[in-house]
Amino acid sequence: MTIHSRILVAGSSGLIGSACVRTLQQFGYRHVLPPNRNELDLFSEEQVQSYFQKHRPDIVIMAAGRVGGIVENSTRGFDLMRDNLMIQQNLILACIKFGVEKSVFLGSSCMYPRICPQPMKEEELLAGKPEKTSLPYAISKLSGLHLCLAYNNQSGKNLFIPVIPNSTYGPFDDFNPQSAHVLSALLARFHEARKSGKEKVVLWGSGTPRREFIFSDDVASAILFLLEKDPDIAPPVNIGSGVDYSIRELAETIRRMTGFQGSIEWDSSKPDGTPQKLLDSSRINRSGWFPQTNLEEGIQKTYKWYLDYLAKEGSD
Repeated sequence: MTIHSRILVAGSSGLIGSACVRTLQQFGYRHVLPPNRNELDLFSEEQVQSYFQKHRPDIVIMAAGRVGGIVENSTRGFDLMRDNLMIQQNLILACIKFGVEKSVFLGSSCMYPRICPQPMKEEELLAGKPEKTSLPYAISKLSGLHLCLAYNNQSGKNLFIPVIPNSTYGPFDDFNPQSAHVLSALLARFHEARKSGKEKVVLWGSGTPRREFIFSDDVASAILFLLEKDPDIAPPVNIGSGVDYSIRELAETIRRMTGFQGSIEWDSSKPDGTPQKLLDSSRINRSGWFPQTNLEEGIQKTYKWYLDYLAKEGSD
């Protein structure tokens, strides 16, 4: 890959996709292709093939997809699976047909078994059942990842680089409490509680599960590292921060950073999800990549972006 490569970022308006666009532009890549939904309907095989034929991307970053937390997986599991399977297949087939040099497939840490040795090594995929509350999304992502690996194996080429980032957060995240992942959902909840003067915030579960969080720009830097350096790493490749926190610790941190003065009440009748999700990122660490953003710094940047977004929307 060179600065003259044509790089398609599918899902460029989303969390990881927008971070990839920022990072590529920052490092001088001149031909970044960030089509919006009006320019490219990823659900349409015809439109995807037509776009590839016209623009002939050399590199494709597959950051598009439908994501969601426990509520979304529990109530709209069919939609999650359908949408992700359609998007993944259309992009993977187009990469193969139009001779793309390299393509990065974004997986998810929820693909790992619910009960898994910590930190989770890439070899543990399919060693057990994923967490029930994330099963629809996990199955769709496992399907895409293994479709990529199967093509690499069958063709003898290393076209696809499947990566597995842990819980990612940052600008352009989904902050809707009904569909968002935990960090962004908590930011929105505590901000609204402070703004409206609530005395308490009720959160699902016990607060004891542990999660590893990684800032979106760090995920983008890892993707760029893999594309530029092309290290000899057997895919898939975990991308994590190396540190995990209990949901209770995360909630207390976000409460402090948003200025909410009320109390937190835990509703233990609601599901906790997987007990712990900490990735073993030693494969990519050994090749020379490490994250640069700690949790507090990342939350500060994310919260600032969220406040700016609300101000622009006139809803702050």
